[in-house]
Amino acid sequence: MKQAGIFAAIVAVFLAAYFLPDKMGVPAGPFHESLAMLRDYARQHVLLCLAPALFIAGGIAVFVSQAAVMRYFGPAANKFLAYGVAAVSGSILAVCSCTVLPLFSGIHKRGAGLGPAIAFLYSGPAINVLAIILTARVLGLEMGVARAVGAVAFSVVIGFLMHVIFRKEEKARHAGAGLVMPEDGGRPLWKQAAFFGSMIGILVFANWGRPTADMEATFYGFIYSVRFIIAGVFLAALLVMLAGWFKRGEMKEWTGSTWGFARQILPLLFIGVVVAGFLLGRPGHEGLIPSAWVASLVGGNSIWSNLFASVSGAFMYFATLTEVPILQGLMGSGMGKGPALALLLAGPALSLPSMLVIRGVLGTKKTVVYVSLVIVMATITGWIFGLLF
Repeated sequence: MKQAGIFAAIVAVFLAAYFLPDKMGVPAGPFHESLAMLRDYARQHVLLCLAPALFIAGGIAVFVSQAAVMRYFGPAANKFLAYGVAAVSGSILAVCSCTVLPLFSGIHKRGAGLGPAIAFLYSGPAINVLAIILTARVLGLEMGVARAVGAVAFSVVIGFLMHVIFRKEEKARHAGAGLVMPEDGGRPLWKQAAFFGSMIGILVFANWGRPTADMEATFYGFIYSVRFIIAGVFLAALLVMLAGWFKRGEMKEWTGSTWGFARQILPLLFIGVVVAGFLLGRPGHEGLIPSAWVASLVGGNSIWSNLFASVSGAFMYFATLTEVPILQGLMGSGMGKGPALALLLAGPALSLPSMLVIRGVLGTKKTVVYVSLVIVMATITGWIFGLLF
């Protein structure tokens, strides 16, 4: 009964946010922005982004054997393979800092080492191919290349540093995990790949980003025009697989695991989005902290301006691709190239809502260290980039 009440509360908050009118009758300001940001998040991200991600995470926790995760991401795994796969994951999953959280939580729960799991957590939203291409076209080739190289390097370096810093704790965690599960539960690898591939296909194509005006006639623009058809094909394939390959008990366990992630993640995300909207507002709108203050503090290329850009980006919430036009506006108002890169490297990978969820998964100490590493590395990288360009 308690679980039913929690589910009902989450659904009620989602529906209330989703159906908030565009004109709410609330005066412009921080309170209006908190409600508007929650409404936009509910409409744009929960059903098409978070829901598929939660089901993928639930599937990882139930159907992917702990032995398989340990082989590729565990402490004894080949480090080059583990960090390499984690570092380029974002090129496949075009997700934001919040959508990647259920996937990160799933592989971490399954026994992945802290280093590769953190590399995956950072790279998921940071190495978005379209975002990097758009960055190069709008903000300049050197900015696009710097963002791509920096994002891959950050995921590996930050993951490795987290592994080194918390090596003793991680060793104890894996030692206390006991024996691993059987390899695949009797289901062939190709069926596992088809099952998860269909869900990833739904996630990727249902959220295919709108092309810019000069990209509408390209293949990318064509994919955007038929994105829901492609996602529907993947959904149909998934339903066929569920009907033919999975038992009722497995389905119940899968939905139960998915609900577990949703119960842990969604309330924190909703709270974080409301707070972020109240403090910083949406792009083009004012929250409690005026955007002019931010723009005035990130001119030039001092360590301070890069640090401020990194911290601001880390706490702001960026929907996928929105960081590029925001930075275009800020750079037009005098933002330096160094702070712009610092914000690009810290912003999409972090947000206040995601920090709250990461804390629930890893604890306060590891979350603070992770966020600090992202901010410090983004600050230094932005400063060096500003000196060179």
